[in-house]
Amino acid sequence: MDPVIVVGAGPVGLALSLALAAQGVPSIVLDEGPGKDEPRPARTVVLREDTADLAVRLGCAALYDEGLRWTGWRSVRRRQLVRAVPLGEEEGEGVPLPAPLHVPQHVLTGELRAAVAAHSLVRLVPLSRIDTLEQDAGGITVHTRGPGSTWWRGSYLVGCDGARSTVRKLLDIRFPGRTAVERHAVAALRAELPWPGEAVLHRSPPWRTGGAEVTARPLPRGVWRLDWLLPPRGELVTPDALITRVRDTLAGWCGETPAYELLDTGVYTLHHRLARRWRVKRAFLAGDAAHLLGALGTQGLDEGLRDAENLAWKLAQAWHHGASELVLDSYQTERRAAVASRLRAADQSLPILRGGAGLRALVPGNARGHDTLLADGHLGCGPLGAPPSYTHSPLSPPHTEAHTPVSTPPGAPVTDVRVTAPDGTTVRLRERLGRGNLLVILVAPGTGVWDRRHWLTAGVMPRLAEAVDALPGKAELLLTESYPGATAHTVLLVRPDGHLVAAFGGVRPAELLVAATAARGGAADTPGGHDASEPPDPGPPTDVD
Repeated sequence: MDPVIVVGAGPVGLALSLALAAQGVPSIVLDEGPGKDEPRPARTVVLREDTADLAVRLGCAALYDEGLRWTGWRSVRRRQLVRAVPLGEEEGEGVPLPAPLHVPQHVLTGELRAAVAAHSLVRLVPLSRIDTLEQDAGGITVHTRGPGSTWWRGSYLVGCDGARSTVRKLLDIRFPGRTAVERHAVAALRAELPWPGEAVLHRSPPWRTGGAEVTARPLPRGVWRLDWLLPPRGELVTPDALITRVRDTLAGWCGETPAYELLDTGVYTLHHRLARRWRVKRAFLAGDAAHLLGALGTQGLDEGLRDAENLAWKLAQAWHHGASELVLDSYQTERRAAVASRLRAADQSLPILRGGAGLRALVPGNARGHDTLLADGHLGCGPLGAPPSYTHSPLSPPHTEAHTPVSTPPGAPVTDVRVTAPDGTTVRLRERLGRGNLLVILVAPGTGVWDRRHWLTAGVMPRLAEAVDALPGKAELLLTESYPGATAHTVLLVRPDGHLVAAFGGVRPAELLVAATAARGGAADTPGGHDASEPPDPGPPTDVD
């Protein structure tokens, strides 16, 4: 079968090509640019725990050296500390709040490019801008212009070519939403601030140029990214005005302006948009080509990497075995709904958090509650930031009496517990994701101290191993000492992208087979071109093309 064509060599396109390669699917990455990225210290990304682990799993091991996991989060209003949250530690009732990973975007892209260069299943073609896209029953053909102008043939195509996506335009897909939701001035600088390793959100800072809000987010080697929220319209930010903001802000935090080294500056505008369709026959959209978000600390790249992880295993199944149309359509159903929910949450929160004092007074809640809501997007919590759950996925099995509740509801990402494979290897659960396999996990307390020669042939293991062998497609059997909310002998069925399909109270071969078949989209049929019907648009309320 022809390779998958990936249009765009940003983080999402590169991650998708590597995720496909990890499942034995070749791809051609058409890069409009020259194949390298200029370092921009002020252009950074914040990765949540799941997306950071995905990047590392795809070959970006250096991210933990070149990025920084925040040790805490501080919220300040005027001169008063409103909230201090330790990260990566126990909070509240012993529930850990994971620390986001803050990294320069050019570092992430460079790591992904290096991983692509080392992989024989990925071909990166620079200076290749597509201008023609044609589909037929057997595949998809595109033409690129540039020094190597030529035609390319692929089995499927994914447009990861950004907000001005050529693929989206060639597919005639509308991209409605809201323009200029937020504007920010940004500076990257090296300085000593009072909170090493901690991110700070300062609302209504008490100095003249502070504006409504300023954030400080640490990077390695004493570097900080500072963002000032600007009025929606007007206020041209000149270089001199930005330098004044930097000096006033550092003086406001440190008592006087400390020595600092200014590395990079910029002004950026955030838009919220959602493509009407994410699939047209054999062509798909992902990343900024499919959605734009970013207000209130939400992270568009996080969602783009989740697009790649969700789509990769479905395309791999189609490429190797012929996926059902239900599986291919489920990418749009799951991911578009998840991003639309994030956009709705932002649209509902913006009037509360960015409205005037009169409006905020009319909205239930106090300053601390509003601060918690604003922090959610930055910390990956709540509707603005938590990893998505595909509760209403078309791949969900029907509920039966055999299903048992655990702390993870069906459709949600599983907890990253330690698991043991039958060969005795013990790793984190996320390390077994992304291989195209369904995962079957038996909760078996005590297996950590048993010799595996005993537990492989003891108790329910032989019967469970036989049931796993009978599942459609590839499935891997794993064991764990415990799982939140699960009793002994609970069996978890997990998708290749780490979302829970179902949990069973004991070994239930027939029910396990039904659930696995549903997760694979039922009986596989011939892959090809079904145009996913256009769903009702749950996106932003303001429709601006």
